[in-house]
Amino acid sequence: MTFETILLDVDAADHVATITLNRPDRLNAFNRTMCEEMAQAWRTVKFDDRVHAVVLRAAGDRAFSAGLDIKSSYGQPDNVWNHEDPGELLSPKWQQMWKPVVCAVQGLCTAGAFYFLNEADVVICSPDATFFDSHVSAGMVCALEPVGLMRKVGLAETLRIALLGNDERVSSDTALRISLVTEIVPRQQLWDRAHEIAATIAAKPPSATQGTVKAIWESLDRPYRAAMEQGLIYTRLGNPLGSAELAANPAPPVTPPRIR
Repeated sequence: MTFETILLDVDAADHVATITLNRPDRLNAFNRTMCEEMAQAWRTVKFDDRVHAVVLRAAGDRAFSAGLDIKSSYGQPDNVWNHEDPGELLSPKWQQMWKPVVCAVQGLCTAGAFYFLNEADVVICSPDATFFDSHVSAGMVCALEPVGLMRKVGLAETLRIALLGNDERVSSDTALRISLVTEIVPRQQLWDRAHEIAATIAAKPPSATQGTVKAIWESLDRPYRAAMEQGLIYTRLGNPLGSAELAANPAPPVTPPRIR
């Protein structure tokens, strides 16, 4: 499948799909075309049974993504009440795509780029990664990206990032400390490590991993007891499927786990 702003590749042997943001000349900022292509890519991997996990990465060395491309019109309707949130198209969860997503970040990551981080299941970065939100510095209300960010790093860190704008640059070390990322990897190894993590997840029964992603993310929108009851339903649905998949495809010999 050919796209204009992204690349999509499927490694059938490892059961891993790789989506690459591919506008390095625009710091991988997203326009309407990229948003629509991302939604199409999420739907494609959702229904591809060869794919058990996904890597999300970005071309170029300067930036993972600068967010919304402010030099091109997104094309919102004239009626303000019909305006759309671009994040809905960028989001695997809005597209009901529950296959685990591993996100690899290098360079600049700002503003709308948090849509990608907020919706990923595992985020890693290179030492040069820098995270900040420029909205308030540009005179714009920072109201959407913080909703997902709070679920990652908590209220205090989210408020600090949102309110300090361009004057608060979160380094890779700080990102690791506040749990925005879970691992720092040398730049030349970043993509390989992201694929390794995704392939390790993909080797497990897909009904188990997808059910886990769905259960955990949906629990965020429910009170505690309702989340527990919903989770119990998912175990009853998913456990027999995952057990059957494991029996049909026994796991390879266990290697010592990697310690991070």
